Amino acid sequence: MKKFSKQEISVLIDLLDFSKINGNLIPVIAQDYESNEVLMLAFANKIAIEKSLETGHAYYYSRSRQKVWKKGESSGHIQEIKDFITDCDNDSVLIKVKQTQGACHKGYYSCFFKILEEGNFKVNRPRIFDPNEVYEK
Repeated sequence: MKKFSKQEISVLIDLLDFSKINGNLIPVIAQDYESNEVLMLAFANKIAIEKSLETGHAYYYSRSRQKVWKKGESSGHIQEIKDFITDCDNDSVLIKVKQTQGACHKGYYSCFFKILEEGNFKVNRPRIFDPNEVYEK
């Protein structure tokens, strides 16, 4: 994905509607750009979107930690943005990414690794890394 200038980013940010979630957040779906597998759903504020467009790497806003974070900042499992797509109302974003290692902090490629079968959620994907070895306690 092309890197954008500060002026271009400002124009793009103004096109997005951040008002619907806490008045400042927008949902972001990350999808593998080759396989189209959905990797994760997160949220971004204006600063996270600005950093994403400026650097070409995915940044999100952590609602629990109340801060912007770069995907992969502690694990090294970064997301390089290939496409940045908005929905019809400009209030949700889909980013197609090149994922390094896994997207899920629980050790899976995708955060969507459980399927409903016979009334229970069952893991339907292999774990690809041990989170205890990747994340500091």
